[in-house]
Amino acid sequence: MRERPLSPHLTVYRWPITMTMSILHRITGGALYVGTLLVAWWLIAAATSQSYFAFVDGIVHSWFGLLVLFGFTWAMFHHLLGGIRHFIWDTGTGLEKHTASKLGWATIIGSVLLTLAVWAVYFAIG
Repeated sequence: MRERPLSPHLTVYRWPITMTMSILHRITGGALYVGTLLVAWWLIAAATSQSYFAFVDGIVHSWFGLLVLFGFTWAMFHHLLGGIRHFIWDTGTGLEKHTASKLGWATIIGSVLLTLAVWAVYFAIG
């Protein structure tokens, strides 16, 4: 006889896309706070002195800084599209299970495509 859990656990269920989007929306909202502080640090450094700006700009343009900015860009687009998805739901449309799932996938795909487009332009101008 197999031991059964006393209560359901997250590992037992297959996560629906709407649940995943809800969790990601909250995580990206928190990440935007941190990313905004980093952008503010960069802008304050630009207003402070040339040497301090060069220091901060070097961090921002390092591989790690660009990775953080890439994640910040994705979080921004994901949170934006998630907000639009919630706005659509607030109008009373798109609440059916299949439509809500399609909107969730559109949020993921749209945020990735928009992020890649922004960074392609950044490297093309570059």
